[in-house]
Amino acid sequence: MLHDRARIHVQAGAGGDGSAGFRREAHVPRGGPDGGDGGRGGDVVLLCDDSLRDLQGFTRRTHYRAPRGGNGEGSLRHGADGQALVLRVPPGTQVGGEAGGPAGGGEDLAGRRWEMLRHGQRTLIARGGVGGRGNKRFTTPTRQAPRFAERGLPGEEGWLELRLKLLADVGLVGLPNAGKSSLLARLTRAAPKIAAYPFTTLEPVLGVLETEERQLVVADIPGLIEGASDGAGLGHEFLAHVERTRLLVHVLDLAPLGSDPAHPEQADALANYETIERELAAHDPRLAALPRVLALSKADLVPPERAQEAVAEWSQRLGGEVPVIATSSATRAGLAELAGELLRRVPVAAAVAEEQPTPQAAAEPEQLAEHMVFRPAQRAGFTVERVGPGAFAVRGRPVELLLQRFDVENEDAMAHVESRLRRLGVLRALEAEGFQPGDELQIAGVALELDSAV
Repeated sequence: MLHDRARIHVQAGAGGDGSAGFRREAHVPRGGPDGGDGGRGGDVVLLCDDSLRDLQGFTRRTHYRAPRGGNGEGSLRHGADGQALVLRVPPGTQVGGEAGGPAGGGEDLAGRRWEMLRHGQRTLIARGGVGGRGNKRFTTPTRQAPRFAERGLPGEEGWLELRLKLLADVGLVGLPNAGKSSLLARLTRAAPKIAAYPFTTLEPVLGVLETEERQLVVADIPGLIEGASDGAGLGHEFLAHVERTRLLVHVLDLAPLGSDPAHPEQADALANYETIERELAAHDPRLAALPRVLALSKADLVPPERAQEAVAEWSQRLGGEVPVIATSSATRAGLAELAGELLRRVPVAAAVAEEQPTPQAAAEPEQLAEHMVFRPAQRAGFTVERVGPGAFAVRGRPVELLLQRFDVENEDAMAHVESRLRRLGVLRALEAEGFQPGDELQIAGVALELDSAV
């Protein structure tokens, strides 16, 4: 079974805490601060690996956490950085951050988007937390023995949705039981399940058409029915897999029974053809612009002269712009001609696809930079709000991070926090709202009392 979807939770490592150590050696009675810095937390990284074919590896485990950074120590010994956690995904994987606040206080991944397209591509998806600075960093001419250090910050975390869109050169589309699986098995070395009932293929199957000069990846897309673009049948589950193909082969059964006594097969074939084309266009207008090859399958079930007539009629109906080939998987008739047509038209299809102004075309492997990450706008600044008599709340990412970094029970640390709040303009904004010395101040769920307002 092809696993083309997964939902996982990733958490980058937290930064290590800084040390509040002091030099203590014989004959050095007043050794100064020598606390080292904490190490940076490990990142979570995606690695594109073309040896993988689906997302099955993520079905056995849901939560992934990178190691945290080491804590700083005395004698200016800095903590080690946490190792990156590398998650391998197959080419064609799209990753999106889901909404939902992180449990550990790190920055959320909601709204971010990544695409993994080429082998070896590495993308940072969750950044490790910054390590805390040791007390040596806080020495000043007026504060020569700081008895506090910073805590490390939590890493980014959140839920991710992984979706695989096959990276195939050619996609076979058509109604259920149109003969796509048999055609793929004859053109390539793929071994799809083949049977005489609809929806035999329940998942996309890849095969490789090989010649001495090149290879083409061909995908058998499960059968589509009317309403597929709205989710009917296998609908949305597999229409997405044709979005990355550069050429579509519309497989049309040449021998269904119909109501036209003169040409019964053409009456139903036309309706079947229009159904597939309508659903492809409804799912993504780009698909309607992709180059086509029409393969009339099961030619062995009709007289040879009737097969040739059908080819001529369909060529005229399509204006001569779409190659029409009568094929038979049973006798291999027309397969060599079809393979040659695919090999000739795929380079042209690539050029046409690149001209389409769509996100898919803009994300070709050569053009996608590894550092390209779509992030929501970052919240900056802070807000001040009176929440009760003598009680105020300050909200904002910079201020909340400041409180996360220091021990509120440490007087020296809180004196440093107060000076930082003054430089950020928080105390001035509080005074403008009526804040008085001794009033309660709430930041990130912590209640504080400041000795002065400005």
